[in-house]
Amino acid sequence: MPPRTESQDRRAPPPHDLDEQKPGGTQAHFESPSKRLPAEVIARFCAAVGEENVIREPEDLRVYEADGLATYRVTPGVVLLPATSEEVSQVVKIARAAGLPIVARGAGTGLSGGAMPVAGCALIGLSRMKKFLEVDLRNAFVRVQPGVTNLDVSKHIAADGWYYAPDPSSQSVCTIGGNVAENSGGAHCLKYGFTVNHVLGVRMVLSDGEIVTIGGPTLDEPGYDLLGVVVGSEGLLGVVTEVVLRILRKPEATRTFFATFPSNEEAGNAVSAIIASGIVPAAIEMMDTLAIVAAKAATGVDWPEVGSALLMDVDGPLAECEHTSQRAIELARQCGAMEIRVPRDTAERELMWKGRKSAFAAVGRISRNYLVQDGVIPRKEIARVLKEISDLGTKYGLRVANVFHAGDGNLHPLVLFDARVPGEEKKAEEMSGDILRICIRYGGSITGEHGVGSDKSAYLGEMFSEPDLEAMAQVRCAFDPDNVLNPGKVFPTPRLCGDKPGIYKPHAAELSGQAERV
Repeated sequence: MPPRTESQDRRAPPPHDLDEQKPGGTQAHFESPSKRLPAEVIARFCAAVGEENVIREPEDLRVYEADGLATYRVTPGVVLLPATSEEVSQVVKIARAAGLPIVARGAGTGLSGGAMPVAGCALIGLSRMKKFLEVDLRNAFVRVQPGVTNLDVSKHIAADGWYYAPDPSSQSVCTIGGNVAENSGGAHCLKYGFTVNHVLGVRMVLSDGEIVTIGGPTLDEPGYDLLGVVVGSEGLLGVVTEVVLRILRKPEATRTFFATFPSNEEAGNAVSAIIASGIVPAAIEMMDTLAIVAAKAATGVDWPEVGSALLMDVDGPLAECEHTSQRAIELARQCGAMEIRVPRDTAERELMWKGRKSAFAAVGRISRNYLVQDGVIPRKEIARVLKEISDLGTKYGLRVANVFHAGDGNLHPLVLFDARVPGEEKKAEEMSGDILRICIRYGGSITGEHGVGSDKSAYLGEMFSEPDLEAMAQVRCAFDPDNVLNPGKVFPTPRLCGDKPGIYKPHAAELSGQAERV
């Protein structure tokens, strides 16, 4: 959930009940501040990163109690702000020696509780690590520290005609390190792919403090695809400290249109028809009435409050853009579009996209509280699934705003509630879980780009079998045999890396020649 605005309710935390659990999950709604760490441990951290970069006062630690899923809060034992890979390695070793769990945090914009602390943990904040280390336009890559924001990558290379394709709605504030952890997507991932398709290599610190390099600036490193395992691993395998990103030339042209429809059914049919025709949009986004109302209130876009709307981009060579855009508009009309708007200039196009990208935060204008969910379904099922979600809203007595990446069926239903009303927050959580079950039932997934984290760990077992979960846990154990990195996240129940007959758990660096010891 995005941070509350000044007009929203600033609730006091619930009682310090450490036994209160999310259904099937591992985190409490709130955990009491832990005892202060021993002075000698703090002194070692100060020696490693500088006293000014060690946060340990209770009132300061509260800033780091939650990520974008602000419903759940846990107080870390200490927050550390290193500036280099070597400093990250030092603080990991100190935390290990002190018996502290370790959680990495980027900008804290995640929506699944993935960066929420574990009580008393050493939280490694990567906000100081925001340098561009290398820009190689001839070989189409940049190397950055994890604290660089997503949008700053494109800004840094824009003058030379290049950009970075993945574009989460929070791209102006979310960081590359967080994008790697969650395998973030964005509106234009339909054509260009998710973060995993644009990461060429990483440097990371393992759970014992060892620094390794996986992959590099080439497109296909030999050996096992450890990079594919690391991207999207949600902080369970290591702390990423450098990232090599693939960059792209800006397309010659982009064409955009905004289309309105009487209902979600017609809009969903238009999405299916456009893609079935062979058109691959750069992006095709869908919003329902509530999402449109919220976007209008926040940004001033002049959109009619209709049943549903689509915002679509095509890009590439000019002649191709003109043809595919016109064909897509024809298909939208055939599916029942009431009005189609084509922006007159760049400023108008940017305002349209501002309306879409501001939608999550904009919902704060129409509801005191809300939960952002993230699930995937087949495109052809959009209308039916949205109808079932609407029926759930009627059942629970809650409103739902839908704004999502329609092209790849990645739903983002926002469940609106008022935490001041007894029982509403619990109903919102239960409804969010039921939405995930609908996605699974239609052959989809419980997450498209926001990760599992703490919020959806209870539902992972409904999507995967026990052998599947065990196989995933073995991969995690190969990197972090003591379960000290981001413990209690992703898996529905704690899975320790105890010895099992016939199972060999090598050190991560032994898995492939790709892993370079430092």
